[in-house]
Amino acid sequence: MQETQPIKLLEEQGVVFSIHRFDYVIGGGTKRSSSELGVDEHAIVKTLIFETQDRSPLVVLMHGDLNVDTKKLAVELGVAKIWSCSPAVAENLSGWPVGATNPFALKTIIPIFLEASVMDLPRMYINGGGRGLLVSMSPADFSRVVSVRLVRCAREKPVVVSKAP
Repeated sequence: MQETQPIKLLEEQGVVFSIHRFDYVIGGGTKRSSSELGVDEHAIVKTLIFETQDRSPLVVLMHGDLNVDTKKLAVELGVAKIWSCSPAVAENLSGWPVGATNPFALKTIIPIFLEASVMDLPRMYINGGGRGLLVSMSPADFSRVVSVRLVRCAREKPVVVSKAP
């Protein structure tokens, strides 16, 4: 097994964690990983890179089945506007390709915000430094290793209803 930088960090910090591999598909997202691993999508935590209006980057860690409410987050952080980075900007800031972005080993020092309700999970699944690679651990162990600020910015994903022709 190839050890990634995040896995080495978790081992060095004495975190009890498990490694989960699945067949990565571009665009599959957390729906695919949850299906492949037989895990509730709510327990999978995605790592998202955003920017504020002054181009300051930030990371938001959010449940896989929820979206980030950028208006709510902007108010909580006291900024005018927040938006998702383009994949190219996110890769440049994080040092990881889309699908492998993780909060353990970022190229740039970026503040990390964790949706507070993740702390209520018995176990969270998060990218371990590779496409098709998640690590799972308790949220308490995660927050011991990664410095995060808790926020409440979750929004339900809209339900798409198609109409018959």
